[in-house]
Amino acid sequence: MSQERVNFGSKLGMILATAGSAVGLGNVWRFPYMTGQNGGAAFILIYIACVLVLGIPCMMNEFIIGRHGAANTGRAYGEMGTAKAWRLVGCMSVLTGFIITSYYAVVSGWCMQYIFASAFGELNGNPQYITQYFQEFSASPIRPVFWTVAILALTHFVIIHGVRSGIERASKMMMPTLFVLLVVVVIGSCMLPGAGKGVEFLLRPDFSKMDSSVFLAAMGQSFYSLSIGMGCICTFASYFSRKANLMKSAVNIVAIDSLIAILAGLMIFPAAFSVGINPDSGPSLIFITLPNVFKEAFATMPIIGTVIAIMFYVLLSLAALTSLISLHEVSTAFFYEELHTTRKKAATLVTVSLCVLGALCSLSIGGRDWLVIGGKSLFDLFDFVTGQIMLPIAGFLTCIFMGWVVPRQTVKDEFTNWGTLRSTLFGVYILLIRYVCPVCIVAIFLNQFGII
Repeated sequence: MSQERVNFGSKLGMILATAGSAVGLGNVWRFPYMTGQNGGAAFILIYIACVLVLGIPCMMNEFIIGRHGAANTGRAYGEMGTAKAWRLVGCMSVLTGFIITSYYAVVSGWCMQYIFASAFGELNGNPQYITQYFQEFSASPIRPVFWTVAILALTHFVIIHGVRSGIERASKMMMPTLFVLLVVVVIGSCMLPGAGKGVEFLLRPDFSKMDSSVFLAAMGQSFYSLSIGMGCICTFASYFSRKANLMKSAVNIVAIDSLIAILAGLMIFPAAFSVGINPDSGPSLIFITLPNVFKEAFATMPIIGTVIAIMFYVLLSLAALTSLISLHEVSTAFFYEELHTTRKKAATLVTVSLCVLGALCSLSIGGRDWLVIGGKSLFDLFDFVTGQIMLPIAGFLTCIFMGWVVPRQTVKDEFTNWGTLRSTLFGVYILLIRYVCPVCIVAIFLNQFGII
């Protein structure tokens, strides 16, 4: 497998592609509203600490498994020289990534719809109208399904062109574009009257807000934001060269991921404070609150406001697309290798399946009884099962696997590139994945069910 497998063509392409798998709606959408709900800068400080203690070690786990196995995530776990039963953990990550892709594509499609809605003035109205617009659009049986299929088709186009010509080339174009758009919108937001209060909220810590719930929220966000447990990191690591410095790569990717998340906060909060909107607007922030923010903040400059709104939803769509590509690749690599078929056929199988499942997730939002299971719409059920059950379990089992099951020397060889790199942090890494990370993940898991 390792001799036949294609690697990324350059170090930059490797970093941008893997960073793209982590950068997504979790950074540009979830991180700002989580920050707003948990005290601003205090949350960010705790989040950064959680990324260092939890995120990087868990990312290193998947890097080592992926590169060592040089295979799809399901098979890579079985290539670590231990009991093949652990391959089930890898297969669970593949399944998790597949399910997440189905409903993530729905939200990604909403972002694309809002590009056109902003451009054609469909969001010009009072707050009640904008709220009603989102509710009617998301529950529609046609337009959301169309955009879900459209963004999956774009993803498919990238995937069928392979690792270098598809994923790597697309990442080299999309990631810099995303960053430039983000900086432009940040500048526009920070130039608004009264924007300084939003910057202060984001950058000045209020330590009175720091309690156990904030710590648990920050741990959960670090896990979600870095795409741990979805198979993305492990799959992309299987395309790393044997010379890649895994620890340095993890630090670079986490730095890019965190920078974009903080810039997203600098984009949203100054504009929100400028028009007096509460920063803890929650999940409705980007589809209900922000259109009102853009409308009010740029009331005297409507053309600029429209341009800023379009740019915001374009960068949101790019962030969603980079994550969709990595999520799609998890399933494509699995079927491509396990069914011994061509990449194009494997990708087509995945895309068609996701279009069907994504359409059902979209339709379930409209309150259709036949798509409600256990009192939850199919969309909400998939989100709950993957986010609150499958991801924490996969992360926990991977820490146990790497810390206690895989031979220590095997792990050290990959960590140090077979002794060619310094192993100063190896002992710290082992300590974290054996004791600290499992405890943190269990805490996140129990907190989600209100047990602690």
